[in-house]
Amino acid sequence: MDDIESRIRSFIHEQFPVPERLPAGESLLESGIIDSIGVLTLVTWLEQEFGFLVEDDEVLPENLDSVASLVAYVGTKLDAAPG
Repeated sequence: MDDIESRIRSFIHEQFPVPERLPAGESLLESGIIDSIGVLTLVTWLEQEFGFLVEDDEVLPENLDSVASLVAYVGTKLDAAPG
């Protein structure tokens, strides 16, 4: 999970205006770090980086709104992938 978190943090820091120390539970939407276009950018990157499809009904704040929720979401998707 640490590798997943570091990859997510690296992408967010490269793509969005983020404070140096971003708490894992901080809302990316409420804090203004990402907007609706940012969500699409994030979804596209998740699909390419981790090799799974983000379904429309999974594009929810509980999956994508913080580093912590992203790590949990990616972990769940990777665990569910046929291996």
